[in-house]
Amino acid sequence: MTHDFLIIGGGIAGISAAAALAPLGSVLLLEAEDALGHHASGRSAATFEPYYGAPATVALSHASRDMLEGMGVLAPLGVLVVAGPEDADAFAADAAAFHLDHLSPRDAQALVPILNPAAITQAGITQAARDMDTDAMLQHFARDARALGATLQPRAPVTGISRRPHGWQVQAAGQTHDARHLVNAAGAWGDAVARLAGMAPLGLQPYRRSMARLPLPAGVDPSGWPMFMGAGETWYAKRDAGALIVSPAEADPMDPHDAWADDMVIAEGLARYEAMVTAPVTRVLATWAGLRSYLPDGTLAIGPDAADPGFLWLVGQGGQGFQSACAAAQLLGDLVAGRAPALPADIVAALSPGRFA
Repeated sequence: MTHDFLIIGGGIAGISAAAALAPLGSVLLLEAEDALGHHASGRSAATFEPYYGAPATVALSHASRDMLEGMGVLAPLGVLVVAGPEDADAFAADAAAFHLDHLSPRDAQALVPILNPAAITQAGITQAARDMDTDAMLQHFARDARALGATLQPRAPVTGISRRPHGWQVQAAGQTHDARHLVNAAGAWGDAVARLAGMAPLGLQPYRRSMARLPLPAGVDPSGWPMFMGAGETWYAKRDAGALIVSPAEADPMDPHDAWADDMVIAEGLARYEAMVTAPVTRVLATWAGLRSYLPDGTLAIGPDAADPGFLWLVGQGGQGFQSACAAAQLLGDLVAGRAPALPADIVAALSPGRFA
């Protein structure tokens, strides 16, 4: 059988693409790991912040919001940014980018009681941010894709790709698959997939982002807390399933791999967090890390390769994969179907892989 679309990558990008493309033809998705959403998609901070990222990414996030609301995967959260005396420039940049409403240090502490007002000189909050049920998102798109006839196949690492007159031939897990279009939704491995297919890479760079889970201080109820972070994103913290997750918010360049947390990076990030709170870190319950993969201009690549329209890109999500997924997948479907995209023409152009040609 020759599939109309073969998607490589079973994270949120690949699964949402499967749901968007299934009405247009037969879809086969191949994922190397034992389960879908294993790598970056399984290690997300699960936050919708519509003003986070490059301008075209912000446009995708705003365009995704109504669809996310319709799925029922968003809940109130907010993001509170706090700054010390040395963070004035970083806070000013955050205030402009995130449209923060300014608060006094005491007002910030009223929202998150463990904050130390003596360490805070400026604070601001955005109520636009939402908590996201990322697992429900993955299941929603997987369910839709399967209902439309798509096959989602885990434990199928791709080992060979060749161009054929009819399209593409892909070797994976001892099987050979044929497809008219190849969709590269491989996250950190996107450039490796391109090279395997004989296509020019776009310059994807994965960056590690680590996380630590901490027990909550005794006697506090975090149910109404916003996410809170240091100005310039030097750390952030968020309530999560009866605990607190704290990230050093590092962006260390890495080769594609199954990422793990670096103990020293975790310790340094927790020290930055501790400098702004009154509750010391006495125990770490768990640590983990994921890779956030960016293109050189920080913007996604969505659509056909300039050299071969049968090779479709859906990569470069960075840390905005979930919040941009609905509109990104819809744009890919629009471009393949020849429909006029709902997004403005300048945003579509900014997202085109052709900008790297």
